[in-house]
Amino acid sequence: MKEKKMNPNWDIVRKALGKEPQTVDVPTNPEPAERHDVPKPGIMTLPLDVLWPFPDHPYKVIEDESLDQLAESIRENGILSPVIVRPVEGTDEYEIISGHRRCRAAEMIGLRTVPVIVSDLSPDEAVIQMVDSNLHREHLLPSEKAFAYKMKLEAMRRKAGRPKKDNSPQVASNYRSDDAAAEAFGVSGDTMRRYVRLTNLIPELLEYMDRDEMALSVGEALSYLDEDMQRFVLDAMEAEDCTPSYSQAVRMKNLFRNGDLDEDGIMAVMSEQKANQREHVSIPVQDIRRFFPAEYSIRDIQRSILRMLEEQNNPPVKQKQRSRGDDAR
Repeated sequence: MKEKKMNPNWDIVRKALGKEPQTVDVPTNPEPAERHDVPKPGIMTLPLDVLWPFPDHPYKVIEDESLDQLAESIRENGILSPVIVRPVEGTDEYEIISGHRRCRAAEMIGLRTVPVIVSDLSPDEAVIQMVDSNLHREHLLPSEKAFAYKMKLEAMRRKAGRPKKDNSPQVASNYRSDDAAAEAFGVSGDTMRRYVRLTNLIPELLEYMDRDEMALSVGEALSYLDEDMQRFVLDAMEAEDCTPSYSQAVRMKNLFRNGDLDEDGIMAVMSEQKANQREHVSIPVQDIRRFFPAEYSIRDIQRSILRMLEEQNNPPVKQKQRSRGDDAR
């Protein structure tokens, strides 16, 4: 139903025009203007070649038995849960918010289109929904949790903005966006901060975390080392065939903070006997370094020693005897 409404500023209009303003028909519940630049919400079908992975997507699409089962399910039943996407501004393409595995499985069985729901979200809203929509997965790797937590935390901070100048430090400190994000994830703030620290690890150390060969507390401590020191730790781990204990990781972290950590110091810490260490022969680096070039790393020294031992136990075949003519002389 419509009703007659007068311009609330009609006195001003009458004085300016010298006449009564005309009444106009205004719907009591006006419909919002339709936007033509954004697809209407709802399920639609889009080609796979216009869908792109979410930028810096933290969740891995691993082609394993689970993905094969998903592909077979899609072959038999179709995609029961539409992929969630958002438009890429200025293009006819879309970013996948939720459904990367479904898209890959569909591609594996030769599908060219998938059902989608288009959501008109801001970049930060899209990050939050992308992270939240994937947390229901049964098995999330530590690296996936680390980068997912970090992405959502940064998005929440951008949305919240900085505290206003008139806020007292005490009031501002009572709220921590990482604690709020952790509550949404069902973990403590400290646990979430430990995972976020893992994003500072080099990829090789993160792989130890994902293979469940290194504890979260150890990875967090090592994350405070710079890249060069982390690579020295990696070399020592491979040389000693073990991972650091928590106490060793904390000692290396403290040494690094004090500027006292170097390659030899890392090897000295890592060469200590530990319960998780296989039987091995340990030689202090300082006792043998003088026999090798100064630029040799721990790994180079180890390889050189092994090569010399192999040559000693497997000497080269002696040259064939001289020709009979030579022997006859």
